[in-house]
Amino acid sequence: MSVGLLGRKIGMTQVYNEAGDITPVTVIQAGPCVVLQVRTLERDGYEAVQVGFDDKPRRLARQSERGHVAAIKSKRSKARAAAGVEVPAKADCEPKRFVREFRTDGEGCDCEVGQELTVDLFADVSNVDVIATSKGRGTAGVMKRHNFAGQRASHGVKRVHRHGGSIGQSADPARVIKGTKMAGRYGNARITVRNLELTRVDGENGLLLVAGSVPGPKGGYVMIRETNKLG
Repeated sequence: MSVGLLGRKIGMTQVYNEAGDITPVTVIQAGPCVVLQVRTLERDGYEAVQVGFDDKPRRLARQSERGHVAAIKSKRSKARAAAGVEVPAKADCEPKRFVREFRTDGEGCDCEVGQELTVDLFADVSNVDVIATSKGRGTAGVMKRHNFAGQRASHGVKRVHRHGGSIGQSADPARVIKGTKMAGRYGNARITVRNLELTRVDGENGLLLVAGSVPGPKGGYVMIRETNKLG
């Protein structure tokens, strides 16, 4: 399976397995997602399936967002039709807040524009990858960002207890090495957590229970795909 689902992180809880062992899990509301476009090698130069999640009110959606999912009349559309330009199929759905693509290069995909994808897609899947944006923590020092120990709290250390220490070098090479760990922006980065066990699939409520933690805050958007890192 090359196509995944989009969803929203609900929070964490814990469940018992058949052996009576307790497992901490993250609850994800996955889907229903709508296939918005199917990218082809001939038209787009690559193969992928574009999926949308979470309806966006029409009053908040731009005309380009509405025209992406439904055929709306405009001067440009009329001009393209008059010129004989083929218009890609539309999903004929509401605009979506969260739109992402799953690459399918070299893999067969039978998805069609307008098709609805649900958690049943993962009915026979044991492990998944979850992609999300981590919590942004702003500008942080080296102790918080990189787990530095800091300077000694002893006599002679003046007001530099949380500093990172020396970063430079002598006359050779007389520069700071690229990649040196320093203070800076912490979080707010795309993170992929791989090979998480899919503990339970709740088709009735559209929920996925994934063992372990998932990046991002409660209510944050996530991408879920079947992992290729088994073993």
